[in-house]
Amino acid sequence: MLEVEEINLTDWSFWERPLAERNEAFKRLREHPSLITFEEPKIEIMPQGPGYKALVTHADVVEASRRPQDFCSGKGSISIPDMPGDVHEYFGSMIVMDDPRHAKIRRIVSRAFSPRMMMQRFEDQIHTVAGEIIDDLKAGKGTGDFVLDVAARLPLQIICKMMAIPESAYQTVFDASNVILAGNDPEYLPTGDAMGVLTKLMEAGEALQNLVQELARERRGGDGDDLVSQLINANIDGESLTDQEMGSFFILLAVAGNETTRNAIAHGLHLFTSFPEQRALLLSDYDTHIPGAIEEIVRFVSPVIWMRRTATCDTTLNGHEIKEGEKLVLYYNSANRDESVFTDPDKFDITRSPNPHVGFGGPGPHFCLGAHLARQEVNVMFQRLFTEFPAITSGTPDRLFSNFVNGIKHLPYTLG
Repeated sequence: MLEVEEINLTDWSFWERPLAERNEAFKRLREHPSLITFEEPKIEIMPQGPGYKALVTHADVVEASRRPQDFCSGKGSISIPDMPGDVHEYFGSMIVMDDPRHAKIRRIVSRAFSPRMMMQRFEDQIHTVAGEIIDDLKAGKGTGDFVLDVAARLPLQIICKMMAIPESAYQTVFDASNVILAGNDPEYLPTGDAMGVLTKLMEAGEALQNLVQELARERRGGDGDDLVSQLINANIDGESLTDQEMGSFFILLAVAGNETTRNAIAHGLHLFTSFPEQRALLLSDYDTHIPGAIEEIVRFVSPVIWMRRTATCDTTLNGHEIKEGEKLVLYYNSANRDESVFTDPDKFDITRSPNPHVGFGGPGPHFCLGAHLARQEVNVMFQRLFTEFPAITSGTPDRLFSNFVNGIKHLPYTLG
């Protein structure tokens, strides 16, 4: 068991430890009376930054999220090291913006992601794609990789259909999003080669940028009802999205929309396999229990582990002294297991109520725009899956080696 002084959230060896050990380490950090500052990673091609403070309690994560004027997203991006300018160009988007620009762009894109719009335009598509996935499972061998066969397919196809991306480009979107959120996983990125990693990331970002920018140029000035057409032709107070902003937004949408939802679905099957009593409870009254089950999956898993903010002034955060320019890393995974908020936080309980998790981000302007869509996709997929295959089980997950995304790369399954 690690003592506080032995915990190093920057060291990749920490993230190789079993999940239970990491959860215990974060518990010890939550119990520590002051914020702990960690060194930034040493990357050959970049100067080492000044370090970052880890926010690990629910109260600190929520408070920092509520105060974007004091803890901003736009200085050096949301990654721990400041992004070089050319990388920021590809990967910068709403998530690394602050008001007033962030508010205007969010107003443009939020129209397409409102619950009402989701119900009107995309619910039928979700059911259709989920039905196609189920049909393929029926025609298959009864075993396979749940991530590739199910969990990744639904959000990928929905995002691409929303934006009218040609089917021929689906694999490009899938492969590029895998690379962008690869963390330090050798399946997707070269190990021990910082320049090689940067090159792969840039190539993935460029592939997505080029794809959506070409579509945006074709659809600018048109009257299409797809998301690309709506976004590129939207205008609020004289503001519209540039081709560059469209490309960056698509990277955010493809990566966040695909990865978060697919990991919630994959982790969900593994959790319902590991906790059969919770599966039985869910199936005893699906409509009653699925809303709570989705929230509990997101809390328990925390698909996105952290986000960074930067202090814009000298201030305090729940009694902690913060200096202007200091980096703060908001650990959602730790906040979601804070004993002061969640009773028995290491227990998977689909009836947990209240469940004020921060799995979709904390309160404030950067709360996930796609949360409603993600919930609907998880709901429909499990409803169709458990109706047709109530005995489906997962094997041991092959987890992504990342300190940013709690991902499952591959998950064997048996239909039962």
